[in-house]
Amino acid sequence: MKKARFLLAIAFLLFIPLFGVKQAAAATYFTDVGTTHRAAEEINYLAENGIVTGTADHRFLPEKTVTRAEAAAMIGRALKLDGTQRSTSFRDVPASSFASGYIQSAVEKGYLSGYSDGTFHPEKTLKRGEMALMINKAFHFSSETTTGGAAETLMKLGIAQGKGDGTFGLDDPIIRADFAVFLARAMNPDFRVDPSNTNTAQFTQPFYVNVASNDVLNVRKGPSTNYAVIGTLTRGTKVYAANKVNGWYYIKSGSLIGYVNGAYLQSTPPSSTGQYDSRLSSQVIIIDPGHGGTDPGAIGYGLKEKDVVLDTGLRLKNILAKSPFQVKMTRSTDTFISLQGRVDFAIKNKGNVFLSIHANSGGGTGSETYYWGGSGKNPYKADSQLLASKIENRLHSAMGIPDRGVKNGDLHVLRENNMPAMLAELGFIDNPSDNAKLASATWRQKAANAIYLGLLDYYQAKGYNVSSLYNLVNQ
Repeated sequence: MKKARFLLAIAFLLFIPLFGVKQAAAATYFTDVGTTHRAAEEINYLAENGIVTGTADHRFLPEKTVTRAEAAAMIGRALKLDGTQRSTSFRDVPASSFASGYIQSAVEKGYLSGYSDGTFHPEKTLKRGEMALMINKAFHFSSETTTGGAAETLMKLGIAQGKGDGTFGLDDPIIRADFAVFLARAMNPDFRVDPSNTNTAQFTQPFYVNVASNDVLNVRKGPSTNYAVIGTLTRGTKVYAANKVNGWYYIKSGSLIGYVNGAYLQSTPPSSTGQYDSRLSSQVIIIDPGHGGTDPGAIGYGLKEKDVVLDTGLRLKNILAKSPFQVKMTRSTDTFISLQGRVDFAIKNKGNVFLSIHANSGGGTGSETYYWGGSGKNPYKADSQLLASKIENRLHSAMGIPDRGVKNGDLHVLRENNMPAMLAELGFIDNPSDNAKLASATWRQKAANAIYLGLLDYYQAKGYNVSSLYNLVNQ
C-alpha cells in the first residue's frame, strides 16, 4: 500500500530552499525576529515545535502577507494532518503543489473550503476574516460559519483582537507575524490576551483520567508530545475539557490548565475494584503479523517488515496473556502463511477479533488502519470500522507520528474474514524517521501497547467492562 509522506514547508518560498529551524535552544530562531519583536514568543513557540520554518538564511519574513496555501500548511503542521502531496478537489491545486496534501486533508476534515467554481486560489492573499474562520473550524472553538461570527469567537477567547479603528478588519490581508500570533494563541492559551480569564466558561465537558494506578498522565503546553510537561494527573482525576485538537483535549483540573492525550480520558470513573467483564474470557483475539518466511514485506534501511511486525505481534501477545482474553497468532515464527491461510486460521480458531499488523512503504509517514466496508463476505463492517478507529487513535498518539486516518481497504484478510477485522500500518519503513521508530524495541513496545489499548477501547465501546485491564501496560 503506497502512502506518501506528510511534508510540511512554510508555504511562502517554493523557489527558495527552506531551512528547518528545530535546533538547539536559542533566544530566537530567525535573524529578523529579535527578542524585542512583538510576536517573538509566539513565532519561536511555533518554530520550537516544528510548525514553522524559515528561509535558508534564517529569516521568517514576519511582515510578508500569508497566502491561502501557506495558511493550510501551517495549520496542517500544527494539527499533524497528512501533508502527502496528492490530487485534490480543486482544479487549481495540482498534486505537485507543496501544500496539496495539507489543503486536501483540511478540506476533508471541514477546516477549509474552496469557491463555487471548483477553485481554491492557493496563492491568493489570506484575509483576516478567512483566518478567523480557518482557526475556528480547525480548533472546534464554535459552530460559527461566517467570518464575522468566527472573528467574534476568537476575540471572546482572547485569541484575536480588533484593530485601532474599532473593527476586526475582516477584509484586510493578514501578515505572517499576526498569523503566527493567532495560531500560537489557539494552541497555547498562555499567549492569549487575558489567559487568566480565557475559556473559563468553555471547560464544560467532564472526563476522568484512565491510566495505570502507578502511573500519571502528563499535562502539556501544546497538543503533542513535542510540548513541555507542565503538570501531571493521577488515575481517576476528574477534569473538564474545552476544545479538542488532533486527539488532544485542552483541560482544566483545579489550577492546572493544559493539553492531555484524549486516549487516556473516559466519560466514567475508572474501576478501582480490579474486576472485569466475565464475558471477556470467551473472546478469542487473532494476532496476524504480516508477511514472513520467503516474503519479507517492505524493506527500508536494511529493516524488514516481516521482522518488525512479528516482534510487535509477540509483544502484543505477551500483554494479552496477562488478560482474560484468549489469544492466537497466525504465525509466531518466521514462516510464510498465505492470505487465505491466515483467514482459515482465524475462522478455525473461532476468532472474535482479527488484528493484522503491517508496516508501510512508499515514501510517506504516519500510521493508518484499514477495515473492509464494501460488499463481500465479512458482515462485520461497522464493528470492523469501530475497531480500526479505536486502534488508529491510540497508534498515532503513542508513536508520535501523523494520523493518516481510518480507511476502507479491499484487502483479502479483511474482506474474506468472518469477524471484526482490521489491518494496522505502524509507519513507513522507507521513511528515516518512521524507520528509526520501527527499528527500536522501545517503539515496537509502544505500538503493541497502543494496539492493546485500542482493543480495550473497542470492547468498552461495545459495552464490556474493561476498566481494570488498562493497568496491564505502562502509559
